[in-house]
Amino acid sequence: MSLKRLLGAVLFLSGCCSLAQSVSPVIVEYKGKAAGQIALVNNTLTPLAVVLEPRSFSITPEGNGIYRPLDSSIHVKLSSTSARIDPGQTYYVFYSATADKLPAWFTVYSVFSKVQHTGGLDVRILLPHTVYIYPKKQPARVAVQVDPPVYSVRAGRVECDIENNSAELTRVQEVRLTSAAKSESTAGFPLLPGGHRHLELNWSEKEPPETMVLQFAHNALKEPIHSSDQ
Repeated sequence: MSLKRLLGAVLFLSGCCSLAQSVSPVIVEYKGKAAGQIALVNNTLTPLAVVLEPRSFSITPEGNGIYRPLDSSIHVKLSSTSARIDPGQTYYVFYSATADKLPAWFTVYSVFSKVQHTGGLDVRILLPHTVYIYPKKQPARVAVQVDPPVYSVRAGRVECDIENNSAELTRVQEVRLTSAAKSESTAGFPLLPGGHRHLELNWSEKEPPETMVLQFAHNALKEPIHSSDQ
């Protein structure tokens, strides 16, 4: 592949928006079935073309998504799979989704590109709208195993492995590290059924952290942190 083609192929963005285009909401949750809308915003000075594609995904222990064609057990209907959005305008796509088995999850990727392609750099922006569908009746607790978190004094970082040993979908809403006087939080993440997550959390204080708290929707897990000179 030539350098020009490589640079012009695709620009992947995992956040909710670039400087010029955005998709909202980024993450939604439903029970039983899904029915919602996606707002596609063009903040550029030129018209943009958008193509929407539902895709299934898995998550690596490092938190990276691995995307694939939509699983045949998930059924997604979009009011539109493509659109032209004028400068400064917002376009809404409505959708519904069901699954043969719950829990289920998928992402609708919106691919933004210029309406008129040139011979120069041709960048496409991929922005996700991720949907999680839970059973109508969810268990109060999910079997989550947490290995003892370890704080590396030299690296200033806490490492820990978490595993969801159930067939349920759950979400860690927040991870909080605390010492006697300080507290630092980081954003949560989904734990897919049977999923494994490796955490590396920076700690900026001189005093070592004492406790790691995993906050779920209806409960929290507190784990003591062990220190290491490594």
